[in-house]
Amino acid sequence: MDVSGKTAFVTGGASGIGLEIGRVLMEQGAQVMLADRDADGLAAAKADLGNVQTVVCDVSDPASVQAAADATIAAFGKVHIVVNNAGVSLAGSPGRTPLKDWQWIVDINLMGVVYGVEVFTPLIQSHGEGGYFINTASMSGHLATPQLGAYTATKFAVVGYSESLAQDLAPHNIGVSVLCPGWVKTDINKTHEGRPSGHDQDGTFADNPGMQMISDAVEQGLPPRHVAEWTFESMQASRFYIFTHPSMRRWIQKRASLVDADYAACVDDPRFKDR
Repeated sequence: MDVSGKTAFVTGGASGIGLEIGRVLMEQGAQVMLADRDADGLAAAKADLGNVQTVVCDVSDPASVQAAADATIAAFGKVHIVVNNAGVSLAGSPGRTPLKDWQWIVDINLMGVVYGVEVFTPLIQSHGEGGYFINTASMSGHLATPQLGAYTATKFAVVGYSESLAQDLAPHNIGVSVLCPGWVKTDINKTHEGRPSGHDQDGTFADNPGMQMISDAVEQGLPPRHVAEWTFESMQASRFYIFTHPSMRRWIQKRASLVDADYAACVDDPRFKDR
């Protein structure tokens, strides 16, 4: 789609991938509304980008998302592109992850996407000009990792939800892509500091070598600008899955082979013949 003159709403827009997607869309002629919980970060983003609008928004709160949508319509009259990008990380051992932390990450990573879709879909449909949703998941939406059960669950959910969403919205001329990046140099590895429990469980963050490896990988990850450019190009090419790390393809293929092997057991069992 030609984004020139179109309006884009981007959550998690104060930094990282969200900020850079906003920058790329602006450079392509779009009117951009950056949304984030971080008011200071939004102010810095506006000072950096210049001709953008910003709105404080907590994606875990549907009323806040609705208020941000209202602000977008008030500023621009229409909205065409919604980037549901805000997200947080969480690690922990099964049986030792506080349920309030579980609820926290589900409310942001999954329900934040849901609220964005439910609030903005009628607004996109109302003008009849078509539109696009980009939902940020992760390679953790395809590959499970120890100690990241809660994070992985939310990202698998975003991938599956987006797959269904694409089928529902295609007749309305609304495209959908799901962004599944690997390691990107953002602050995602620090967002667990905002979890409700406020403390580490069994040394998961402070002492776990695996978590340190993840932090190190993030620090050496792709520049967010590269991911943003690729995301825009993938939207232009109508790619549904947006991947960023060729080296991780083998793990996708390995998972597919494991699924196929276990499915073969069902196929070969006479109880399931012709089912």
